[in-house]
Amino acid sequence: MKALVLAGGAGTRLRPITHTSAKQLVPVANKPVLFYGLEAIAETGIREVGLVVGDTQAEIEAAVGDGSAFGLEVTYLRQEAPLGLAHGVLIARDYLGDDDFVMYLGDNFIVGGIDGLVRRFARERPAAQIMLTKVSDPRQFGVAELDASGRVVGLEEKPARPKSDLALVGVYLFTPAVHEAVAELKPSWRGELEITDAIQWLIETGLPVESSVISGYWKDTGNVTDMLEVNRLVLESLEPRISGSVDAASELIGRVVVEPGAVVARSRVVGPAVIGPGARVEDGYVGPFTSIGADCVIERAEIEYSIVLPRSSIRGVSRIESSLIGHDVEVTPASASPRAHRLVLGDHSKVQISS
Repeated sequence: MKALVLAGGAGTRLRPITHTSAKQLVPVANKPVLFYGLEAIAETGIREVGLVVGDTQAEIEAAVGDGSAFGLEVTYLRQEAPLGLAHGVLIARDYLGDDDFVMYLGDNFIVGGIDGLVRRFARERPAAQIMLTKVSDPRQFGVAELDASGRVVGLEEKPARPKSDLALVGVYLFTPAVHEAVAELKPSWRGELEITDAIQWLIETGLPVESSVISGYWKDTGNVTDMLEVNRLVLESLEPRISGSVDAASELIGRVVVEPGAVVARSRVVGPAVIGPGARVEDGYVGPFTSIGADCVIERAEIEYSIVLPRSSIRGVSRIESSLIGHDVEVTPASASPRAHRLVLGDHSKVQISS
């Protein structure tokens, strides 16, 4: 069995971060989301991975390399435009050959891994096996309709009037039968080849499509709220470790990781929190569920429930929370007089200012 990991999307919901970074490489607990997926695949025993990439190929390839760091053999498959999940299968046709495969969306996060799902599929070998979870607003997802016995009878992508509250989780398992389905597809109203349409074709052709409703944790990390929630979840399982420097005037409370080269001076850090390698926290406060990236500076500032990407600095700011701060950002207070906010913001930015 092979794996197909889709990492070619533009990440519009995470802009402006994704104007300069691949959405799959935005870190959770200082580790890119994509890495969690690759680790989950490696745990199943699968070794061959086709990684579908787009305009951010160079960045993803620099981070993942040949896959050996994960115990994988990675082949990069170029997708010229994000034309749908089924289009990712289409361009991977030669790579996948006649192998069964698991398709994993590179910006998804699933607690507990997929080993059990893969073993069940290998044992039963339906044409397709999907994972479902209940969501509050199914209009944002592919939605499954089940009959009274729990069998999948219909699928629809982002329906205006959903027939259930069961959304497709971003992990799918297929036999080679899916290639015939994909070859029959026409672009949807969104201009994309929808994987839901391919699975619907399998159903209508009479091929078995199995599903399981997961009760564990799943997130599509496509927006800031979900990124922060996944960061919180990962940090919940943090094992405390002090590899950097913490002076006697500082206080660490709870599960805190201070990476090598990091410095905490005259500061208070309340875990779970991680201070990345080479970062510096001076005369500041870092609160729970916060990830400070490599080589960041937090000086005379307070931050909580946030993600700060590498090389950013926050100086002299009284309180920041529920924030995602990009690479190489500078946050400083405005001058005392006149009282005014000075902003330099990229496209698609969102700012909330306390009066």
